[in-house]
Amino acid sequence: MAMMPKRVKHRKAQRGRVRGNATRGNSVAYGDFGLQSLEPAWISGQQLEAGRMAATHYLHREGRVYIRVFPDKPVSAKPLETRMGKGKGEPVKWVAVVKPGTVLFEVAGTDEETAKGALRRVATKMPVRCRMVSRLRTYA
Repeated sequence: MAMMPKRVKHRKAQRGRVRGNATRGNSVAYGDFGLQSLEPAWISGQQLEAGRMAATHYLHREGRVYIRVFPDKPVSAKPLETRMGKGKGEPVKWVAVVKPGTVLFEVAGTDEETAKGALRRVATKMPVRCRMVSRLRTYA
């Protein structure tokens, strides 16, 4: 099941634009190794769930996976073959707004090689270029 909020104050939101680099959520906080975004993007709940499943499957119950972003922005779309006008479309998915530098996933309780393999699997599911970071150093 894709991630989405239980309830929201406003059902529909405007698009906005992603500017600048992340100043919060840009360092490893819970685990030992993390996956950091290098580009701005919207990451959907389905993509986050796919990344979570890939990481937990690779780790074989060894270690723990933390998801550091949450899809709380609704994205609406008009139905196909609908004429212009008649208002804004209904929400079809939920996305997390990600700036460059945001840590998306973290892994704890494993060695560096296992964490690197798990985060590489997660990175293939993400719509942005990512790099692995740790509490001690940053990888290219």
